[in-house]
Amino acid sequence: MKKDLKIKVCGMRDADNIRQLVTFPIDYIGFIFYAKSARFVSENPEINIPHSIKKVGVFVNSSKEEIRAKTKEFDLQVVQLHGDESPEFCQEIKDLGIETFKAFGIDEDFDWTTIAAYEDKVDYFLFDTKSKQYGGTGQTFKWEKLKDYPYQTPYWLSGGISLDNIEEAASFEDNRLYGLDLNSKFEIEPALKNIQSLTQAISIIK
Repeated sequence: MKKDLKIKVCGMRDADNIRQLVTFPIDYIGFIFYAKSARFVSENPEINIPHSIKKVGVFVNSSKEEIRAKTKEFDLQVVQLHGDESPEFCQEIKDLGIETFKAFGIDEDFDWTTIAAYEDKVDYFLFDTKSKQYGGTGQTFKWEKLKDYPYQTPYWLSGGISLDNIEEAASFEDNRLYGLDLNSKFEIEPALKNIQSLTQAISIIK
């Protein structure tokens, strides 16, 4: 099992929940700025988050101005683009000096060449399960598909990761796998995480 996988817990909002979470050895914490998401964040919880944990803003087809404003308001270190953003737009965000992720929905028929133009425009890809709506589904895709991934950009694995499959996810043999994105399968309700199950998950990954 890879011992150096990064851990991102996404979809946070509740202040007390965040305070509990940031005492754990996670690497990234995600806030969703997509108004149609059940985990949408409208106000900065203003929690003192350790510098060792990077704050990620998740955006769907937002303007550069909106992203810049949220980055400043929430002191984000990372922008995750989850919409139809072009390679050129991704480059513009990266040029702001901020770590940039681009998310793609994967299914068995996914054509890897469709992401080739993003290769040098982002720091990491994030591979989630393909759906008709923007954002996560809480479902997994067939991770075997990643064995066909032809590029060198490191990636996050997302979509339906739970206590039932996290050992399999953490054991997936690919040096380009950078980290695991944990969200809906570790929730009591949208944007409220089950700290006990997250504790188990983190111990399995680490």
